[in-house]
Amino acid sequence: MTYGGTLEECLRVADDLAAGGISIEVVDLRCVAPLDLETVLASVRRTHRAVIVHEDTLTGGVGAEVAARVADCAFWELDAPVVRVAALDAPVPFARSLEDAYLPNGRIREAVQRCLST
Repeated sequence: MTYGGTLEECLRVADDLAAGGISIEVVDLRCVAPLDLETVLASVRRTHRAVIVHEDTLTGGVGAEVAARVADCAFWELDAPVVRVAALDAPVPFARSLEDAYLPNGRIREAVQRCLST
């Protein structure tokens, strides 16, 4: 599940994994207020997994709220813990090279594979 700037990278990771025979579902949340909880829960019921990707910080970010809702409403549907991939819990850097390290894009594939291997 993702929204905004991380959607494109999530779709790219999904395509790469599909080429290797691994099918994943990417849910575009489109907006987070109001959260389309039914779409989120329907995905969890189908896949029995949840990886939440967003550009906000890990602590106190939107992903934490989505994870809490999944745990509250679909805990027994999960075959693995919810995995969150987010920006680092640090001030946003302004140097492009540091911004690339700060954002979650380079960590998405590893998080999905970790979720699938659980």
